[in-house]
Amino acid sequence: MSTPEHSPLGKTTVYADRYDPALLFPIPRSGKRDEIGVTQPLPFHGVDVWNAYELSWLDARGKPVVALAEFRVPAESPNIIESKSFKLYLNGFSQERMDSTDALLAVLLRDLSAAAGAPVQVLLAEPRAKGHATTDLVGESVDGLDVEIGDYGPPRADYLSADATQPVVEETLVSDLLRSNCPVTGQPDWGSVQIHYRGAPMDRAGLLRYLVSFRNHNEFHEQCVERIFVDVMARCHPEQLSVYARYTRRGGLDINPYRSTGTEMPGNPRGARQ
Repeated sequence: MSTPEHSPLGKTTVYADRYDPALLFPIPRSGKRDEIGVTQPLPFHGVDVWNAYELSWLDARGKPVVALAEFRVPAESPNIIESKSFKLYLNGFSQERMDSTDALLAVLLRDLSAAAGAPVQVLLAEPRAKGHATTDLVGESVDGLDVEIGDYGPPRADYLSADATQPVVEETLVSDLLRSNCPVTGQPDWGSVQIHYRGAPMDRAGLLRYLVSFRNHNEFHEQCVERIFVDVMARCHPEQLSVYARYTRRGGLDINPYRSTGTEMPGNPRGARQ
């Protein structure tokens, strides 16, 4: 049964060092989407960008190879992949001999696409600093606003508002104060969020209070971002909207969901905390 309590998350686990695709644990997106009123066709386009920092395997002669991996799971896929199961699966390659990097790519593409229920993109890169410089999320930070905050969960969508009497603006707002919790273990997930929109100007203090109200909220990364997207659309009615969260890594993986009214897909701007 694909529910978090039946996954390996939060349980003592033997870390296998041999390949086993059965370790991947898919969780349907439908339950949480039903909760926040997301129906078909989806009101957004998007992708979940995963970065893996602990991928290694053996070449055909038994010498270890290491790489950084980027995985892109489309938002329209019926399943997310539970992160600890993803880590266990990747760790299983550590003592597996692969004839080539292309052979490994083929296995990753097959297994991850099967678990997600839709084609997953995979990119492997050398683990050298030159190709992985850090950068800030583009946008104006709202974190310096002088506001009093007293709500830390559940998320308070009623804090969101926009002034429809003012001229339409197009702007990008960012915050590094996003925190939510794993819905099974309660472990904190720390992140930064970028909100780009065109529409009536949003109340920035209300937006900051809203984002902080996720602080004690239990929900997976992907679900938090979809909740933010749905709440901003419902309360502020922008003409265009994109929400991109960049979470810090846990277990050698970081997860970075993106949802947008547009069809463009995001880059992979690794932040200082990542």
